[in-house]
Amino acid sequence: MNHIPSASQILLRPLTLIISCLIFVILILVMGLMDLNRLDRSLVNFMEVRGLDIAEKIERESEVSFSSIMQMLRGESAGEALIPLTDEAFLTQESLIKALVNVIRAIDGRWPSQTITPEEAAEVIEKEGLWLIAFVDDAGRVLFESRPVPRQVLALAAPAIRKKKDLVIDLFGRSDRAARSGVVALRRSGAQGTVIIGLDDDALRWWGMRIAMQRAVNEAGQTPGVVFVTVLDGWGAILGARGEQPASQEMTALEKELLAGTVTVANLNVTLGEREQLMVMAPLTLEGRPAGIVRVGFERDRMDQILERNRHFLFLSMGFIVLAGLFSLWFVFQNQKRHLARIEEMRKRLEQSERLSSLGQLAAGVAHEIRNPLNAISMASQRLQREYLPCEQDKSQEFGHLTGVIRDEIRRLNVIIEDFLTFSRSRRLEFREFSLTEVIEKLVRLLGEEARARGIALSLKPEQNALMVPMDVDKLQQALLNIIKNAMESITGDGAIDIVVERQAGERAVTRISDTGSGLTPEEVEKIFNPDYTTKEKGLGLGLTIAHEIIRGHGGTIRVQSNVGRGTTFEIVLPIKRVPGNPPPAETGKRTGKA
Repeated sequence: MNHIPSASQILLRPLTLIISCLIFVILILVMGLMDLNRLDRSLVNFMEVRGLDIAEKIERESEVSFSSIMQMLRGESAGEALIPLTDEAFLTQESLIKALVNVIRAIDGRWPSQTITPEEAAEVIEKEGLWLIAFVDDAGRVLFESRPVPRQVLALAAPAIRKKKDLVIDLFGRSDRAARSGVVALRRSGAQGTVIIGLDDDALRWWGMRIAMQRAVNEAGQTPGVVFVTVLDGWGAILGARGEQPASQEMTALEKELLAGTVTVANLNVTLGEREQLMVMAPLTLEGRPAGIVRVGFERDRMDQILERNRHFLFLSMGFIVLAGLFSLWFVFQNQKRHLARIEEMRKRLEQSERLSSLGQLAAGVAHEIRNPLNAISMASQRLQREYLPCEQDKSQEFGHLTGVIRDEIRRLNVIIEDFLTFSRSRRLEFREFSLTEVIEKLVRLLGEEARARGIALSLKPEQNALMVPMDVDKLQQALLNIIKNAMESITGDGAIDIVVERQAGERAVTRISDTGSGLTPEEVEKIFNPDYTTKEKGLGLGLTIAHEIIRGHGGTIRVQSNVGRGTTFEIVLPIKRVPGNPPPAETGKRTGKA
């Protein structure tokens, strides 16, 4: 056979164009993603600069406020003049007093009776930066003290203890602050007695820093685009906060690096509600020493909008390039499409012609050799029926039945030979309504003796109601016989063949022929209906091919399920009603039945 190039060989150049187009698209995609990453980094860097500016602003304002608060707490000391009582000074004092009073009220509300433990008191002292917590009754007896209460503290709190005042504050304007603690005493709301808190120099400094930071944070939080501002001290305690805060307030590893001075600024994406925000973190110094961390949360909406616009532009550019490439490929394909179709059709026709030519030559020789013995057998059976008919009525009926079977099978063999000769030619089937169950029952009786001789149990489970199917009886019987014979030949030793006939929804008749034979691989299942494929050592292997053509000519399909070593199931589906315009069996090599 002359060599004809395949479609894959012809399509080599278009495939090269496809690969080139894909590489070009991938390069553009990578470059676009890199540009998006650079733009994202640039926007984040811009936000980091804004965060540093806000942190510096908080440093400056908190430095001024802190110095003012510490001067008010120390009074006229070390050459410092007393701070005049301006509105700003009053506001600062008021903020500090309110914060400390809120702490006392929280303690009073949490422990309405004097049941606080030393551990609980230590927790409050550490959290609120206090030096002393004490509960005193109206008689001046100390009911609880986190540390020994100095007499001077009790003396300062005496007006509250003796019910002369509800609140006693001794924090501001004393130059001897280093000799004792600041005191705030408040009468209990729900019980008799007084709650006293004391603040040493470190506690006063911490509270001064807290008030100064909160004021600076309130000012910085009004900056457009800022969602929240938080200031943490070196231990992670909140010194000031404004706006909705993230769920987690623990100090991160990045913030610890900021405190250590290894990095100058850091950022982190956080979620507030259902929206993602950018949190910029920067170190905070006070009086030239590290004082904590500033967290500034910025809205990501504008950043995300810019990134989204660039992302859309990238995808649109890629889509345009892909469309241009597809148009080029389509143009190339259209130029070769007709040539490819003609070449492929010529190749298939040539292969089919060679196969059918070989089969035709073989069929002619085989048919010639078989016809003569068939004629002799037919004449012998006629003579037996005419000259050797038994006299007994029972034997005469059985003898007539057997000779009738011989004549029928000779006639069917002769038809098979004719079909074998016309295998490569198209012809129509002769349809008539007939019982599918009766056809299969006849095959079971015919093959029953052979199956028993092979050690094969041949069983039939027919449909209760007669399944009348439009069929060419002889041809359909031939197809089913070929399938059953194939099942018997696949069994080595003892085995079983189960035949089930049933009616299926959609006016279909289903026949399942299952065997316990050797089974088929998926590759063999794909080839079993090809006229040039067989697994038999003897014979031409055309039985399943002819069966497939006959079933397809009836408007039916054959489905094959097989497992190696477990057996095979042939499912033949036939229409119960004749389909108008049902095609006759097609030429060999153009079968459409399912396998």
